[in-house]
Amino acid sequence: MGEASASEQDGEHTGGGVITTRALTKRYRGGQLAVDGLCLTVPAGSVFGFLGPNGSGKTTTIRMLMGLIEPTSGTAHVLGRPMPRSARAVLPHVGALIEGPALYGFLSGRDNLLRYDAADPTADPRTRRIRVLAALDRVGLTAAGGKKAKAYSLGMKQRLGLAAALLQPRRLLVLDEPTNGLDPQGMREIRTLVRELASDGTTVFLSSHLLDEIEQVCTHAAVMARGRLLTQGPVADLAAGARGRLVVTTPDPADAARLLKEQGVADVVADGERVTGEVPGRDLAEVNAALVTAGVRVRGFGVERASLEDAFVALTGEGFDVAG
Repeated sequence: MGEASASEQDGEHTGGGVITTRALTKRYRGGQLAVDGLCLTVPAGSVFGFLGPNGSGKTTTIRMLMGLIEPTSGTAHVLGRPMPRSARAVLPHVGALIEGPALYGFLSGRDNLLRYDAADPTADPRTRRIRVLAALDRVGLTAAGGKKAKAYSLGMKQRLGLAAALLQPRRLLVLDEPTNGLDPQGMREIRTLVRELASDGTTVFLSSHLLDEIEQVCTHAAVMARGRLLTQGPVADLAAGARGRLVVTTPDPADAARLLKEQGVADVVADGERVTGEVPGRDLAEVNAALVTAGVRVRGFGVERASLEDAFVALTGEGFDVAG
């Protein structure tokens, strides 16, 4: 109890976040600035999406948070304690899956987990087998538990790594691209698992380059590009920051597109019977009336809510992988 309350007190000094960084910076020897002045706050109980294109500094940040590499400058606190200085006190409360799990190919999935658990000085050996079986069940690997890890697919290895992170109850789970290599069904299962863990009170910090992943499972998110933080906050607020699109559904798309341009609508795009454009700064009823008066058959007319894709492409100027 003493340690938890001490970390909660420390957490007050670091803005109350389960993870807090201040001006966190990593410059590699060749001069490459991988992370540049990162100020991040991950609220307790959140599912926090750490989003950015590959190469934007996500994994370097996670490695600093976990005490695997030293920052060049700035500070990182995890569970209220400074990292990497307090790694030995902090890491028993953190489950992590970073850059794919390190597995013994000649051992079964179950024996890999038994070995992971045996390496944890806080784990009670009397309940080890029960913990391992529960972790395998949680990630859907019960049937494959006796199979050698070298026969596992990439997605199965990813699940096994997640099972290793879940052997003990954790206050924080740090997942670097957790659905990497999974088929759509596997992705859905991992996302469901993340939601369950969060509802049990675990804070989940999840890096991804998949917008759908962030939109479907995360309560909060931060956007990285080229080593810098562009924005952070509740997911709903980030999407609301981007303007929606005017959408007209019509069997006369060419005429509709021409008339919308005449009405001052910018960035008009026709795709089949769907014509979209930027929302103009005038009464939309007038735009609709102009279309109807010109004989355009309007089957649908309205403003579509901005997606995270709209928001993040606007922020970064780069496309994201939105599949998933």
